[in-house]
Amino acid sequence: MPVRYFKYDKPFKLENGETLPGLTIAYHTYGKLKGNNTVWVCHALTANSDVAEWWPNTVEEGRFLDPRRHFVVCANILGSHYGTTGPLSINPTTGEPWYESFPFITVRDMVNAHFLLAEHLGITSINTVVGSSIGGFQAMEMTLTKPEMVGKLVLIATGARSQPWTIALNESQRMAIETDCTYGEKSEEAGRKGMRTARSIGLISYRGWSAYNATQQENDNIFKVAGFRATTYQQYQGEKLARRFNAYSYYRLSQAFDSHNVGRYRGGVDTALGLIKCPTLVVGISTDIIFPLTEQIFLFRHIPKAELHILSSEFGHDGFLVESDKLNTILKPFINQNQ
Repeated sequence: MPVRYFKYDKPFKLENGETLPGLTIAYHTYGKLKGNNTVWVCHALTANSDVAEWWPNTVEEGRFLDPRRHFVVCANILGSHYGTTGPLSINPTTGEPWYESFPFITVRDMVNAHFLLAEHLGITSINTVVGSSIGGFQAMEMTLTKPEMVGKLVLIATGARSQPWTIALNESQRMAIETDCTYGEKSEEAGRKGMRTARSIGLISYRGWSAYNATQQENDNIFKVAGFRATTYQQYQGEKLARRFNAYSYYRLSQAFDSHNVGRYRGGVDTALGLIKCPTLVVGISTDIIFPLTEQIFLFRHIPKAELHILSSEFGHDGFLVESDKLNTILKPFINQNQ
């Protein structure tokens, strides 16, 4: 499916009090809108709006995002590199891209942009909101912002707030970007080398020891002392992101990740989670070290109508991208329920 764009020509106020003069939102849809059949997918940090591309074997007939049954919607998040307004967009005040001057944004800003798109598409109710990682942050915020609009909620490998552990990981990645002397220049290529290192740092936490030990072992030569698979894997993955993403977006999105706290202005985390009244499916990944199972258990215990499933995987946090069959078994009955 081709990417589509929604242009919002009015001022868009951010949570920090600043205002963007307008918005462009890139999005994909699959299937047709028929009453209350919308499944809204909130994507993770460096993904785009094309769910079928970054979440293989999910947007298919018979799967939990079945386009014959559901109207699947995914909007590229505010600040991203894939078509929605972000650091490489033109600042109409200067006539040049924002670059480093793009304002600080939060997950709530992303969600307010989602609702503008929903209105544009004529969506008045959402059957299910699905989100993993920072997508889970968005999904919670959507449900809390407009509870009357969301029928069901799916939270995968996520948490109620950013913890010091994840904030520290993000700060280390930003520090890596800042060591690149080109970061701050008015160029799309600025900070690319630094982001390469940042991604290498992040990837360790996405996969964890179990995934690396399962996929990067040196079984071919017990006498090897250099040229390890894990070494080339880190270099390859760092360069891969640097080729497809932008350092200014990566920097701002990592800060938005840190901003997540459902309890802000809602009386604290416990109180906020208690306000989620819709049926909620919480999925934790057994080897996830970014959002350990304790965080999903916390969600399960504080959201009134929550059920908890633990997905067994060697792939750490990235298990939600890899274990499509296991996820389908868990998610499909819940999403299709009462539809």
